[in-house]
Amino acid sequence: MARVLELHFVTNLGKIARINVDHPKEPVDPATVKLAMEQMIASNAFFSNVGDLTAVSGARVVERNVTKYEL
Repeated sequence: MARVLELHFVTNLGKIARINVDHPKEPVDPATVKLAMEQMIASNAFFSNVGDLTAVSGARVVERNVTKYEL
């Protein structure tokens, strides 16, 4: 089962930008995630086609279960 940490940011254009982190360290600490997201915004190191990252919107862990069939 693949786990991904999705980081959601508000941009200066009022849109939501997402950054995915594969295989996040478990358990996820919300305070650490928020601090890291704020540092990402302050560093202005990420480019988004929906605007500059301006605020933390949220984060979530998404699990994906894939079953591959040989045909």
